[in-house]
Amino acid sequence: MRPFSTFWTILVTPLANIMPNRSYFAYWIGGLSGNLGWQIQIVAASWLMVTLGASPIFVALVQTSMALPVMLFSLPGGAISDILGSRPIVLWSQAFLMMVAIILAGCAYAGILSPYSILLCTFLVGCGRATYYAGWQAMVLELVEPAEVPRAVALNASNVNIARSLGPAIGGTIVAVWGAFAAFAVTALSNLAIIFVARTWPKTRDASDIPLESLGGAIVAGVRYVALSPLLVVATFRSMIYNIGAVSALALLPLVARDMLDGGPLTYGVLLGAFGAGAVAGALSLDAVMRRTTVERLLAASQLLAGAATIALALSHDTAASAGCAVIAGWAWTYVQVVFNSTIQLSSPRWVVGRSLAIYQAAIFGGNALGSLIWGILTEKLDLRIALIAAAGVILAGALIGLRLKMSRLSAGALDQTPHQISPVPKIELDPHDGPIITSIAYRIREQDRARFLNAMRKKRRHRMRDGAMRWTLSRDIHDPQLWFERYHVLSWADAQRLHARRTVEAAQTNALIRSMHLGADAPDVHYTLVSLPRSGAMPPQGPFQGLSV
Repeated sequence: MRPFSTFWTILVTPLANIMPNRSYFAYWIGGLSGNLGWQIQIVAASWLMVTLGASPIFVALVQTSMALPVMLFSLPGGAISDILGSRPIVLWSQAFLMMVAIILAGCAYAGILSPYSILLCTFLVGCGRATYYAGWQAMVLELVEPAEVPRAVALNASNVNIARSLGPAIGGTIVAVWGAFAAFAVTALSNLAIIFVARTWPKTRDASDIPLESLGGAIVAGVRYVALSPLLVVATFRSMIYNIGAVSALALLPLVARDMLDGGPLTYGVLLGAFGAGAVAGALSLDAVMRRTTVERLLAASQLLAGAATIALALSHDTAASAGCAVIAGWAWTYVQVVFNSTIQLSSPRWVVGRSLAIYQAAIFGGNALGSLIWGILTEKLDLRIALIAAAGVILAGALIGLRLKMSRLSAGALDQTPHQISPVPKIELDPHDGPIITSIAYRIREQDRARFLNAMRKKRRHRMRDGAMRWTLSRDIHDPQLWFERYHVLSWADAQRLHARRTVEAAQTNALIRSMHLGADAPDVHYTLVSLPRSGAMPPQGPFQGLSV
């Protein structure tokens, strides 16, 4: 019991004192349990591959089989989280992960595992993690106030790095003393903590008469929302560029230990532990740093530090100096990742935050995979130092990109949902799947307000399209120049209701500006029409035409 009590005194008690609240502390402990179990499982699977005499490529594929599902299943998982809420997807995924770990433990105990079956099971574990992780991260918004989100995301980052630092050591000890089957059994038990925490969460989906989105429709809606949100696109793109360069410090550390420091596994462990320690220190210090600087300055300084640390790592031949570089790289890694991650969460409405996080995760994991491949090939063809210096160049180029693609913060509450006070009430019987529905709005605008009106309508077009509208157009009456018509389609009556429910404070402010330019005491004239076609007629094309015609 002494090691456990020491761990609790040194690490968990201080962390509990800086947690935003008790609910978040329980969530953090559950996440730590899951992350430790994941690291223990990777160690056990990798070691079992070695003991079975598998080739080096099979050993390396253990990591690939864990990471590949993130690219494949993050977005469907995020969509399910947004449709049903975080609670059910986390519970289902954890039950699935526990079942896979139990099967692995039983097969390892019976001695019937092969390299192929290990890869299959680790791939299934990766699928389970990819499916629930966006919903798990999105739950932060339900547990803390918006002002606390960067701090909570930083603590989540410390959670991952603590597990990365301690998990391999714990897993290696368990495998050495009791065998791989015991490590898989511990992994199964680690899932219970997350299940326990998730069962205490509220059911976050609000009661609504609007039918649930289909999975395919939800995925399309998520991609559309992110693509039409400049801040989300910039944050995702810049994070991917950073990860392509910064992953070199992790991917090439074994070669740094062996070829540049003439060390072995112990040296590699020291460097990896230094990176993790820097990442944890960055997470614990971020809250104080963010109070004293702007987001862009923090990002620029962090990327400059990461680039300098990577160059110094390429030139160092001393273990202590290289460990110091790893500490700085880990510190900067946390700062950059937390800023981008919290930006994604705070810049997405609740109805789509899981999908936004999933797309972001797919991008950064893609950046990690691409960067690892590039720097590995460059090391093999040229030299390890050249690869590290080239990677530092990509990191510094990312800092320069920030001079052009800045991340402007949205005002507080801009993305809170504020549905239309007067929703359309049909006087004909409509099924949720009836459609398409065409909305037409007539505005009367003075000539001197035309430029201001068009600028506001460009913003409104983006709001409409990202919330679900199709084929948006703006036209002008050629006989009455003051008369303008906004028209857009949605595929069904349910989609029309969703679009109204998704209106944000930001969109409402744009609507208010446009209405202030509308002539007359009455509000603009609005018509909702159901497309009806003769039975023998052909359905008109419903392509994604998006125009602004004046």
